[in-house]
Amino acid sequence: MALKQYGVLKGKAINKIVGQGSSPHYEVHLIDDTTDYRIAINVKSKLAPSELLYLIIDDFQHPILKKLVNLEKGFTRLENAPDKMALDFIRGNLFDPRQMRPLPHNIPGPDNDLNEKIDAYVQRAIGDERASIYTFGERWGPEARIKDKYFGFLPGNGIHDIHMNQGNVGQFVEEDGVWQDGGLLFHFPSIEQVGAGIEVWPEQWVAVFLAFQSQCWHTDDQTGHRLPECEGLIPPQIESDIQIIAALVDPEGSDPGNETVTLINRSPSRVDLSGWLIADKNKKRSFISNLVLNPGAAGVVKLDGQGAQLGNNGGIISLLNPDGLKYHGVSYTKEQSRSGWTIVF
Repeated sequence: MALKQYGVLKGKAINKIVGQGSSPHYEVHLIDDTTDYRIAINVKSKLAPSELLYLIIDDFQHPILKKLVNLEKGFTRLENAPDKMALDFIRGNLFDPRQMRPLPHNIPGPDNDLNEKIDAYVQRAIGDERASIYTFGERWGPEARIKDKYFGFLPGNGIHDIHMNQGNVGQFVEEDGVWQDGGLLFHFPSIEQVGAGIEVWPEQWVAVFLAFQSQCWHTDDQTGHRLPECEGLIPPQIESDIQIIAALVDPEGSDPGNETVTLINRSPSRVDLSGWLIADKNKKRSFISNLVLNPGAAGVVKLDGQGAQLGNNGGIISLLNPDGLKYHGVSYTKEQSRSGWTIVF
């Protein structure tokens, strides 16, 4: 059973409370033009090991950003499907899962625990009148007669499950689903400061992604339940031997039948990629045939235009093994797509 009200909340941060206690959450008071909300961010797991996996990307780039920036303030319900602004840590090619690290929520000293990592960007967002926070997760409320227990506003209203929401174990399996993962994005618009000279601070997107160490990184495409192929190490710590290193997404002339994806074999062994697949952002797939890569060799897969198609306005590209499991993935933005030019990842 997936999350009931999955979506994204856009608003302005005005206050915060650092997570403490037996089940700590970092709490943020967020407002839009008419409504108060509370963002409840897990900073400790109820299941062992208790440390959450986290990743902060301070220069986040992904095609989803073009759609987010045009959203109205407030909560927007999202469809659990690709290319609909929903997040999926496995299928959305948002980041490399191997970059996630476990971190406790309360370590003595400055800037060394999960509370403090999140707090640095929340404090900055509170101090910048133009900054927006986009929070992905499940909404609760409005609770007409219940004041918020942290910030006191009425009605109680907010969003939680701001973490990976698939591949769960135990009682949390009922929350599994695809294209419904949580996340936190900070948008800091560019600043032009005039003084002795003109100083320009560029636009910045910061992403915060969280997951539980008990969760699995191979899940069913329909239910989000964990698959038997789950590794002992979560997320996978071994770098994929076959990787996507380049793509021609906007060839000169007609696109269908002329788009290409370049793969490299990083391993010391010869690899036959017949039966493997290339998938696009809409999960359309193209089979790879007659491609054998020697150690260290690269090969170009020409898409036939009938399966996977690479949009010119940004997208994702995934490499799937013959069992349909994701092996590697990349994303690209509209700005990277230039006619006749190959994107290098």
